[in-house]
Amino acid sequence: MELKDLINIDSGVLGGQTVFKGTRVPVETLFDHLEAGVSIDEFIEDFPTVTKEQAIAALEIANKLMTSKNVAKLYETAA
Repeated sequence: MELKDLINIDSGVLGGQTVFKGTRVPVETLFDHLEAGVSIDEFIEDFPTVTKEQAIAALEIANKLMTSKNVAKLYETAA
């Protein structure tokens, strides 16, 4: 799944937060739930507009970003 098919950023939706495409669920909410010990399946139950495929794709993209050889440059850009 490509990033453009996974997320949406629109100033008219939740003030421009990054949300799962087709939903009003911030991507950050997935990471907050996982950090709190909530499983992906429980997250999907709580936010049924997000598909399991979307949640897994978000984690795969985060993994690629965090394990990239250029992670220091990415961090500098994001900071």
